[in-house]
Amino acid sequence: MNAGNFQVAGAYNRSIVRLAVIDNDSGFVTVLAKRAGMAGWQLRVVAGAIPPEELVAMKLNALLLDPALLGDDGGAYLERVCGMLPHLGVVVCTGRSTVAQRVRGLRLGVDDWITKPCHPEEAMARVEAVSRRHRRGHSEAQVGPLVAGELEVRPDQFQAFVIGGGSLDLTRREFELLQLLAGARGQVLEREAIYQRVWGYAMAHGDRSVDVFIRKLRQKLEKRSPNWRYIHTHFGVGYRFDPEPVGDFAAATLPLPESAPLPEPDRARVSQVVHGSFTAG
Repeated sequence: MNAGNFQVAGAYNRSIVRLAVIDNDSGFVTVLAKRAGMAGWQLRVVAGAIPPEELVAMKLNALLLDPALLGDDGGAYLERVCGMLPHLGVVVCTGRSTVAQRVRGLRLGVDDWITKPCHPEEAMARVEAVSRRHRRGHSEAQVGPLVAGELEVRPDQFQAFVIGGGSLDLTRREFELLQLLAGARGQVLEREAIYQRVWGYAMAHGDRSVDVFIRKLRQKLEKRSPNWRYIHTHFGVGYRFDPEPVGDFAAATLPLPESAPLPEPDRARVSQVVHGSFTAG
């Protein structure tokens, strides 16, 4: 395979993915390129960091990289790519890493993090999942902002804002979770369905990622919009997005009671007044 060129072949019934790979693990890359070719993917393997401007020109769906290959610049490169290209799926596939490294990467905007040794089929499945989410997010971004309570969800900016209160400073995954819930306003979404839509693959038994991210979302919402409750828990099932005012603010927003109707007039007395026959008693 010519590592500098896109390879296209058709065999498996899969969505076509345009993928760039930054990795020097020859065994892994060779097998990955072979499987990708059989799936009809367009794959380009490079030996170093690709400037974000060149990534845009490639019209990629996803980038798979090992930041260890970039040395001390790996973290800065991830931050630059994720910040400049929010529509690009980014998957890290690297050797042993610390929890702090993985957390920082995910907060910067990395969509998934795989630890080597990793089977190329698994890497492809995760890249596919990331690409699906970004395609869906890109199409949803054309719909326009969604306003609920004091909240404005802006798919075009991958961010949510409290009207008059600034940005919620959501990570990409937090935004995708909020967008999913808000788009299904009033409906209860099961945890498994949420995980499938946001993370892109089936939820493992015992995985609490949905609950953890819901807690983070609630904390940010409560900090910026304390007078509203947005996300409701349905124990044993999942979550529902339905904005409701809370506390004193809720009481202040209740409609005033209608005034009591005036009593029907005494028609006989009215007639007497009109015709001048009424005398005070």
